[in-house]
Amino acid sequence: MVMKALIFDCDGVLVDTERDGHRVAFNQAFLDFGIETEWGVDLYGKLLKRVSGGKERLYLYFNETGWPQDAGDDRDGYVARFHAHKSTLFQQLVRDGALSLRPGINRITDEARAAGMKLAVCTTARLESVLAVLNLMGPERKSWFEHVLAGDIVSRKKPDPAVYRLAAEKLALDPLECMVIEDSNHGLRAALGAGMNCVITTSSYTWNEDFSGAKKIVDKLGEPPGANLSIDDLKRFCR
Repeated sequence: MVMKALIFDCDGVLVDTERDGHRVAFNQAFLDFGIETEWGVDLYGKLLKRVSGGKERLYLYFNETGWPQDAGDDRDGYVARFHAHKSTLFQQLVRDGALSLRPGINRITDEARAAGMKLAVCTTARLESVLAVLNLMGPERKSWFEHVLAGDIVSRKKPDPAVYRLAAEKLALDPLECMVIEDSNHGLRAALGAGMNCVITTSSYTWNEDFSGAKKIVDKLGEPPGANLSIDDLKRFCR
């Protein structure tokens, strides 16, 4: 197959967001909601491996440790309010410059664009948070992304392949014409489950996960002269 689309995960791929972004925002939200809880680096890493999606991690944690009294009988509403506030805090971190694009992201995006490929993002993150990250690319690059499939756009999150199947449908492409860049086992399984090709760029929480089935595993995309992956490499993997 000829590669016709490059699809990015967001958290851990575009920006290494989890440890110093989302985790920090969750902890501030706990304070703001009057919850005496802090997700340390190790605990947050364990939660990431168990479930995808911020709201899903809240349900998991509260179910196991006890729900705040404020949640009452409307746990869904409580999680929705908490997660919306946490996402606002995360977006402010991005705007304040606390996080930056990973090395090679702009480069490989430019190469894909020059090769006439379609661009998309598939992620469990909230749409507003993804758009804040894409702003780091600048308005021109951001405009190149035809689809940003985020948050609850599908009912089943990674490792379920639903979001990548939806991407293939919206891009009007055979899944084998798509190359995915992921950073986690959950994301890899989702991409492979949809029949897509996938390469891995490991992040701070995922370097030791099982990536069987990935076309290639690198610690970062990188910049010349030390770039680890180019668009020509990805095209070759698709063939």
